[in-house]
Amino acid sequence: MNLVEVVNATRTTIDEALVARLVARVLEEEGVAGAEVAVSFVGERRIRALNREHRGADEVTDVLSFPLEDWESGGGPAGGVTPGAAATPLALAPDLGDVAAAALEGAEGPPLLLGDVVVCVRRALRQARGDDLPPALELAVLLVHGTLHLLGYDHETDAGRMALRQAEALELVDWRGLVVAPSR
Repeated sequence: MNLVEVVNATRTTIDEALVARLVARVLEEEGVAGAEVAVSFVGERRIRALNREHRGADEVTDVLSFPLEDWESGGGPAGGVTPGAAATPLALAPDLGDVAAAALEGAEGPPLLLGDVVVCVRRALRQARGDDLPPALELAVLLVHGTLHLLGYDHETDAGRMALRQAEALELVDWRGLVVAPSR
């Protein structure tokens, strides 16, 4: 079982239980069990500060991921799990260590701390309006995207694998209702 902790530091009402289920389902679909992920919803100032501090980009962005596992140096692919290549990421990343291996196999023991996903709600809502999408769908896209980054996917180098997995995951999760009351 995966544990997803959700913190909403915005005035927008978000269904935190649904967020946790969505992220947990993405992890499950990727063959990950026994892992912990933190999801934070923040404002523009906070995401800009994080983006500046960690990526050197002094600008507001929609989502940031902070993986605690280095899949590449741990033996796994930097581009994430190859869809359909194995039942679990463990088959592709055999040298992650005992704790990570146990979590990927779903064994009891300490959880695998995957990392944090941080979403800027105001930016997400603005993007949804601009693309004429439901706000809940935009948040779901960002949550799936951020979660896949935690697992080592990298859309800048993977020739579309991450985009494919993202689309497949969005077909499997119930994202309707993520945003209960967007702030104005």
